[in-house]
Amino acid sequence: MIDAPSKRETLVAALSAVAAVAGSYVATGWSPSFVVAPVDQTIVNLTPGAIVTFMIENVGEAGHYVHIAMALGTVVAVFGLVSFAGLRLGRRLDQPLAGAVSGGVVWLLAVGLVGQPVSALAAAVPMAVFTVVGGFQTDAGTVDPGRRQTLGTLAAAVGFVGGAAIAGRLLHRTGPLDSAPNAEGAAARLNEADANELQLASTALPGLVSEIGEFYNVDIAEFDPEVTADEWSLTFTGNVGDERTLTYDELVDQPVENRLVTLRCVGEDLNGKKLDTAVWTGTPLRPFLDAADPQGECDCAMLHGEDGYSVQFPVDVLASGFLAWGMNGKELPTGHGHPVRVLIPGHWGETNVKWLTEIELLNTEEDGYWEQRGWEGTGEVKTVAKLWDDGITELDDGRIELAGHAYAGTRGISRVEVSTDGGSSWTDADLSKPLPDEDVWRQWRYTFDPDGSHDVVVRATDGDGTLQIEEETDSNPDGAAGWVERTVG
Repeated sequence: MIDAPSKRETLVAALSAVAAVAGSYVATGWSPSFVVAPVDQTIVNLTPGAIVTFMIENVGEAGHYVHIAMALGTVVAVFGLVSFAGLRLGRRLDQPLAGAVSGGVVWLLAVGLVGQPVSALAAAVPMAVFTVVGGFQTDAGTVDPGRRQTLGTLAAAVGFVGGAAIAGRLLHRTGPLDSAPNAEGAAARLNEADANELQLASTALPGLVSEIGEFYNVDIAEFDPEVTADEWSLTFTGNVGDERTLTYDELVDQPVENRLVTLRCVGEDLNGKKLDTAVWTGTPLRPFLDAADPQGECDCAMLHGEDGYSVQFPVDVLASGFLAWGMNGKELPTGHGHPVRVLIPGHWGETNVKWLTEIELLNTEEDGYWEQRGWEGTGEVKTVAKLWDDGITELDDGRIELAGHAYAGTRGISRVEVSTDGGSSWTDADLSKPLPDEDVWRQWRYTFDPDGSHDVVVRATDGDGTLQIEEETDSNPDGAAGWVERTVG
């Protein structure tokens, strides 16, 4: 059984650890320099593929909270043990100030984690202060001094953590995005998309271009790399005739294009919402790839991101890629790969590596990040027609309007059909005019007079005349397929 002083020491140690983590947050914000970030990355890297797949299919985006909680818990536990040892040392020496050594230990741990001696002080100082203060016993008359001291430490810790949370958010708020270099033509493409949108009763359904803040975002870890344009470079390595490095200034000086490109996540549900479109500003990858002179026997390459992510591609597929530095006329947000990402036409979103830093030409095929975890999402996207909740609207005249988006990668969409009787009969939906870009979705719209409950089914035909796969499959291992079915009315 733990005696009363040990209970108080345990609480003080925990509070000291939380304060240390909060101090780090004040100094760094929610960034890779936050002391929790490298622990989170390690947990993500070590998680077996089967568990990753289970979390994607059954937990979804909330899975991020699980590994973040594990990372926070790990750091707090380790820091708490350091503080507890400091408190015990102070008691043994009968000198509470000796507990300050815990601050030094935490500083060393933080430097080892983030490699930044100055920002590590933000964790070390609160650790030392709270451990030392918690170690002192004060004379409080009839009130148990240990209890009073502990309550005081608790109040101080709660106040410090609350203030740290506010300060961290205020100090590290991101301002509005700057315009992307050479993105003058983006506005014309945005206007073109707006002009081609269908007239819909629903104002909640996305148009043909998604807002940057609403565009889906999936990463392998919680903390996005922070790379400036001046720091960024793209290196062509491996089996090449000419190993070279491309800088950001050299990249944006190339011929510029503004392309409408749709991305769909390989891990989304059949009728999920990880499907969006933007106008991307950038330049074709082919000239740089040709200049590198690929020579590997497998005619394949591994793309590497600053976050440790990797994906393999055939060289001929990679040659159709697009190096993007702008999104809807603005610079790429950090979460979308600032300063440069790659877009591979017609392929799943997982292949469009963010924070692209290296293209390694291989001699033999290798598995990328997701392939190592049992996924096969590097192929072409599957045809899909979506019917989301915000695409189902009751009109003033009593009719029901159904509307959504259909996407088939570079194959395009030629037709969307709707059935209101569970698939017994089909009617063509209205389609938005096709945009000139090859890898972009289309909107569809259909209205009908309801008569009770209807089993609605939606299916699409791609530009090659191939009907969307009817059989429903899970997202693992190569993307969800099937006809979307909803009960309406």
